[in-house]
Amino acid sequence: MPEQQAAGLMRLQKFLAQAGVASRRAAEQLIRQGRVEVNGRPAELGSSVDPSKDHVFVDGKAIAVRSNRVLIAFNKPAGCVTTASDPQGRKTVMDFFPDLATRIFPVGRLDYDAEGLLLLTNDGELANRLLHPRYGISKVYDVKIKGHPDKKALEELRSGVRIEEGVTAPAEVELIRLLPGSAWLRITLHQGWNRQIKRMGLAVGYPVLKIRRIAYGPISLGRLPTGGHRALSPDEIRKIYEEAKL
Repeated sequence: MPEQQAAGLMRLQKFLAQAGVASRRAAEQLIRQGRVEVNGRPAELGSSVDPSKDHVFVDGKAIAVRSNRVLIAFNKPAGCVTTASDPQGRKTVMDFFPDLATRIFPVGRLDYDAEGLLLLTNDGELANRLLHPRYGISKVYDVKIKGHPDKKALEELRSGVRIEEGVTAPAEVELIRLLPGSAWLRITLHQGWNRQIKRMGLAVGYPVLKIRRIAYGPISLGRLPTGGHRALSPDEIRKIYEEAKL
């Protein structure tokens, strides 16, 4: 029965994904392997469950949908790493959340010296979807470069430049401000290779001086102060899950 036809019902593989057991595809494999039981009986692929009534087990362990879903927007300052810990002893983004009871983790990374919007969550499947190139989630950056770019350089950035991994995907690039000896660009990417923007700038002859991410999919940085964070609104949560096709 389609889950939208009965209140409270959801597909079993979606239930397992939301509970943090595995992605939907991996959950389907668990069901096929006979490792999932519902109310004491082997589960069937495509079946639905009511999380408030049915008892679901994986390898004999009871499973429940995590109710404390956390989604946070954080304005990362420069000078900290986007990891839970750092062997070099540098400050990490997790140092800004010392009293949070729920374990969360950053969605992707921003360079040590980059600033701006970083999403943090406890939903592993959402994080995987947001990072997977198949879904092409947009990320928007304000980028300060050395010098004033000519039309050729801007067109190369838009159409793709060759770096170590290959030619970058087409990007949206807008010149938004000229300063003495430098310029600000607004760059929208749909992929996330390591240090990609810096290497794109070098490839066209305009080194990057500063990076600030201002949007991730439907979520905008807005006026969030540097080092500050906020919980996403219900509307933002709905939009980010729709963007990730969840």
